[in-house]
This record gives sequence, structure tokens and C-alpha cells, in this order.
Amino acid sequence: MAQDPLNPEEVYLLAQLLEKWEKDDDAKLVIFKGAGRAFCAGGDLRMFYEGRSVEELLMSGVILLADDSCLEVVYRMYWLCYHIHTYKKTMVALVHGIVMGGGGAMVVPLKFSVVTEKAVFAVPEASIGLHTDCSFSYILSRLPGYLGEYLALTGARLNGKEMVAAGLATHFVPSEKLQELEKRLLSLDSGDEDKVRLVIEEFSAAVQPDEESVLNKLSTINKCFCGDSVEEIIKSFESEASIEGNEWIAAVLKGLKRSSPTGLTITLRSIREGRKQTLAECLKKEFGLTMNLLRSAISGDVYEWNPSTLEEVTNENVDLVFQPFSAELALKIPAEESCRWDGKYENSVYPSLKEKN
Repeated sequence: MAQDPLNPEEVYLLAQLLEKWEKDDDAKLVIFKGAGRAFCAGGDLRMFYEGRSVEELLMSGVILLADDSCLEVVYRMYWLCYHIHTYKKTMVALVHGIVMGGGGAMVVPLKFSVVTEKAVFAVPEASIGLHTDCSFSYILSRLPGYLGEYLALTGARLNGKEMVAAGLATHFVPSEKLQELEKRLLSLDSGDEDKVRLVIEEFSAAVQPDEESVLNKLSTINKCFCGDSVEEIIKSFESEASIEGNEWIAAVLKGLKRSSPTGLTITLRSIREGRKQTLAECLKKEFGLTMNLLRSAISGDVYEWNPSTLEEVTNENVDLVFQPFSAELALKIPAEESCRWDGKYENSVYPSLKEKN
């Protein structure tokens, strides 16, 4: 189903299919799998870079991209994320390869997420001037200790065994058994969670992270990444790097210092806020953050590092990017179960604003 990278057409089609299947009594089980060597490497960043040169329009206090090149797919993706998290039928992800960024939103929230030894998970958005999006300020803020902050700020990669141990996947199945597992799931002709679980458990193996896994370094991570600012985190991390046995920190620090100062600062704040926010609140916040960053509300960091240092990232500018959209422009999350598929992009205010332009 998914591939590398996720494009606007797939986002639109997937939302249509999920709605259709949820309402269809004959549809019992939904399986996500990759179409190639990757499960899904997230969104296609090319559309964001190509959309930068479009004319901007100031309307209702928010600058909109006039040709809608970014806004439509961003809106549809966040709206889709909500429905994946809250889907009414049993879903299984079969992950054999790369799963990054928005691709993770089609894996982690599912009742059953099966990974193999080929699975690679990461959320690298902060390093390129964006933020951990597609509900990950909600997901990462609920991981043990400060592991979520570590993964978001460093873009560290986890393998399949680590994903299961961290709670980002439910089962580990060796790759040579994955095709047979899929056949068995399809032959069930049932979406009963207990039956699906029993089948997956027939193929799954108990796993432990390798000795060198970052999950075995959580005491150091918790000590450093509890800091109130990125500068404080880096300073604490530098101090720990001098301790014998912490040689692994040097490479992580090097990556942190190469990353976007704005992206790091916004990501840390978003995850900290996410600890106290609901799923809907996180998605609405992330939608606003993404659009503000893509339209260069406070800097051009998605396109070039500006400002170039953490010291130059001001609280005032960060507050600007976190400023919520008006009720009219906010992401529409259904308030009632009876209308849970309402709030689509085409029924929002945005298409009419595009027409007026």
C-alpha cells in the first residue's frame, strides 16, 4: 500500500478507502504493507520546496500559499492521522523496511504493528527545519522517560527489535515468515482482535534490544533530555560524553549540532506540550506548526538554516509559529462519533479561499 515517499494522491486515496471500509460491513480487516523495499519514508518534501516560490496571500491573519500546493496535502494528512488513530476496524501494519516521519503514523497507532529485522524507524524532521509531525508530538511524549525527546531531536534510528521494546510496534516477525503471516491473516476472514492476535503470535518471536542499543542507555538519556531547552540538553549531553563508556554520545552530539536550530527548538516545545494535550489538540497544533514553518513564518529554516545558531532563536519568534489558527482555519477534528468522517479538506474554508484568490 505505502511506498517511498508518500505522495498527495496516496493520502487522498487512503482516506477515501478507509472511510469506505469502515462503513462496509463486509470489510473486516485492513492490512498496511509496503510496496517495495520501504514501508513508507514519510512525505514527499519536493512538493514543499517546489511550492515555496508561489505568491502569498494575507487573509484572516494567516498567510496562505496561493496555489494550495502544500496546504491541501498537509490538511488531508493530519485529518487522515486522526482517523488512523481512531479507526473502528482492526488494522495490521506489516513493516519490512524504512518507516519514517509521516509513514510512522500508519504504523505506531495501529492495534497490531508487525516489524521484521529489516525495519528502520526514525523521525528526522527536526534536523531539516520541520518538527515531529503527523501526531508524533502525541506519540513520542508518551514513550518511557525522555526517550521521545531523544528520538525527535537526534533523529536516531531504531531497528525492529527496538521498536517493539520501545512500544512503537507490537510484534517482531522474522522476514522469512512475513508472507505466510499475511496469507494466514487474509484466510481468517475476520477482524476479531483476539483471532488476529493469536495468528500473529504464532509467527512472532520474543526479542530483546542488542547490548549496544540506545534503549540500554535510557538512564543517560533521561538525565540529559529532561532539560528545559535544547541548549541545556546539549550542555548536559556534552558533560556526560566525557564519562567512560559514553563514547557513543560524540556522534549523536555532532548530528545535533548540525541540525536546524529552529526545528530543534520547536520540536522540543511541541513534545513537551504534547505530554498534556489530547490527540486532537496535538494534531491541530501540528497542522498550524507545519503550515507556519512551510510559509517561513519566522525563518527560512526548512529551506536554509536561518538563524544559524540556537542562541539566535528567540522566544518571541517561536511563540509566533505556535500561535493557533482561528476556529475557521483550524484543522477540523470531528467532535461527535456520529459525524466522525466530517471535516474533510473539500468541506473546509480553504477551497473557497483559493477560489477567491
